[in-house]
Amino acid sequence: MMRFAYRAATFLAGPLLRRHLAARVKIGKEEPDRLAERFGISGLARPAGRLAWMHAASVGEMQSLLSLVTGLAGREPGLHFLVTTGTVTSARLLARRRPPNVLHQYLPLDRAAWVARFLDHWRPDFALFLESEFWPNLLGQTAARGIPMALVNGRLSARSLAGWRWARPFIGALVAEFAVVLAQDEIQAARLAALGATNPQTPGNLKFAAEPLPADDAMLAGLRDATLGRDVWLAASTHPGEEAIVATVHRALAPGRPGLLTILAPRHVERSAAIAAELKAAGLSVARRSAKDPIAKTTEIYLVDSLGELGLFYRLAPVALVAGSYRWQGHNPIEPALLDCAVVSGPRVANFQDIFDRMISAEAVTIAAEAELAVTLDRLLSDPRPAAMRASAFAQREAAGILQRVLIALDPVVGEKSHIPGKGGPRARTSVPEMPNARA
Repeated sequence: MMRFAYRAATFLAGPLLRRHLAARVKIGKEEPDRLAERFGISGLARPAGRLAWMHAASVGEMQSLLSLVTGLAGREPGLHFLVTTGTVTSARLLARRRPPNVLHQYLPLDRAAWVARFLDHWRPDFALFLESEFWPNLLGQTAARGIPMALVNGRLSARSLAGWRWARPFIGALVAEFAVVLAQDEIQAARLAALGATNPQTPGNLKFAAEPLPADDAMLAGLRDATLGRDVWLAASTHPGEEAIVATVHRALAPGRPGLLTILAPRHVERSAAIAAELKAAGLSVARRSAKDPIAKTTEIYLVDSLGELGLFYRLAPVALVAGSYRWQGHNPIEPALLDCAVVSGPRVANFQDIFDRMISAEAVTIAAEAELAVTLDRLLSDPRPAAMRASAFAQREAAGILQRVLIALDPVVGEKSHIPGKGGPRARTSVPEMPNARA
């Protein structure tokens, strides 16, 4: 009954969803020339042969997805990949790092007709959903077509679990359609099981298996020349309210560290103009990367308002604050750890609690309250190597064998014969001929 009601509601909401997308175009959150993809209309042909469909909601899941693409391609060289995402930022990031056998589309909004059009065109041989994307029409129609599905690196916040519990029979039936559920850790496995997942496994957090974020060697060399002899630290993935914290810390450290350069990389670059204005109003000298401003000797804050370049600045700065941990719920600390940074975070890290707990036990991260941040950074800038070595050793130790364990666990879904829940066992998978593009 609830599934029917949801489908009816999303059908009736069609005009509202169209207006919603049009509004997102105006603020840069949708690409106007690719808006048709949100209605399930593709301008790309389906490649012949086996096609893996992989969905990552946004940038946070993209690194894990790329490592999985590499692993699957190594096991089946002829496999093609369709990657879907829901944000412009993730699409642009993938465009910069996309392997040649990967196609990208925006995920259609969860309206039955649009989902059906998408599935009719692409006809994937299997589907892998990363982390926590539960769209009822999408999951229901994918399962109804006999397409094997897996949830990979699954996670579910306590708040989301509480929110779904009112609809436990509805969402439980959908989650049970996953032939394989791989959770990030035991806490996440328990939450997913409570939601209705069958036998969730914990082969390890796939974020550890991600390749280090890339960087252009020539750009890195130029930045090192421009900052030679200066103390440098990075505040990565800041959220509203945290730029003021960064400015306060910079002013506290600067008298004792002449020439101090603070690099600030906001989580959402569309906020960069407002951030620059805020920092200048605080009396700080700001250079913006998007404007190609040079890092002058007088530059105090270098605002990295560009996409896909954190790997460059994690390599440049010996000390990195993983922000979003004072005004949000934390971001991925593995990325700086893999690049030999001394890693610092605020105390609000619920989105990555298990990783932070293990890093704290290994002394691989320093948790600093807002009032302690300046003192913590000053100490680490004096000698970052011991903390950086502990962070790097932890990340490498945790990464060992994870990708291989994930691939083995996924074999019932990704293999040539894939198990379909409730369909009586394995089903042979066959390639399909190319099909003309679907019409609106």
